[in-house]
Amino acid sequence: MSSLFWLEGRIALVTGASRGLGFAIAEALAAHGAHVVLNSRNDHLLREATEKLTGMGYHAEALPFDVTDADAAVDAIERIREVHGRLDILVNNAGIQLRKPLLEWTDAEFEKVLSANLVACFRLAREAARLMLEQGSGRIINVGSVTGFLARGSIHAYVAAKTGLHGLTRSLAAELGPEGVLVNGIAPGFFATDMNKALLENAEFTDWVQKRTPLGRWGANHELGGAAVYLASDAASYVNGHILVVDGGLGATM
Repeated sequence: MSSLFWLEGRIALVTGASRGLGFAIAEALAAHGAHVVLNSRNDHLLREATEKLTGMGYHAEALPFDVTDADAAVDAIERIREVHGRLDILVNNAGIQLRKPLLEWTDAEFEKVLSANLVACFRLAREAARLMLEQGSGRIINVGSVTGFLARGSIHAYVAAKTGLHGLTRSLAAELGPEGVLVNGIAPGFFATDMNKALLENAEFTDWVQKRTPLGRWGANHELGGAAVYLASDAASYVNGHILVVDGGLGATM
């Protein structure tokens, strides 16, 4: 394996890692040598995911907390400092989705989605940066979405949050880059995740995705792992403030 992509000795925190894209990212980082701290608010699923990775011979541990709980998030980063003495990679992946017509949305629902998909990412990036700036190095990877570029109706808060997350990625990159902390994002297209279960079960929508995407299919979870490994590795040592789109070509076509 090329040393450019080898992550041995690096400590990585991946939020929302008990399943789906988060687990795929955690698995890919671990497979490339990183010690991965998996996060989820579901303790049972998180333990299962962690045991799956350790059973494969990878270095992994579980750290359950709700990313929208400010105190818990701060405490989690402090725990990583106490146990490992450093944090090299933060992947802000945890998020939620809500679909409904505009006139049915409440302020509380809108704010809840923003809290999980944007505010929590800001908070964890800030706390992770405290460690990374002391080290003079680090990687923050925010998992955005193609909806940060291409909007759909009914998911208003999600679109707003992911668009904001892309902007936050650039602003953090501008400030932290000169200090050795690189900040980038990944914008997945349509992936076959639990979050998209309702869409996957909608034959008409699935047909639209397959026709709209040049590769003619939904993305498989493992296909996002490589993007995270790249941005976390020395191969991306001059990549900062970039949103890496992984969407099968959906955003490149009309």
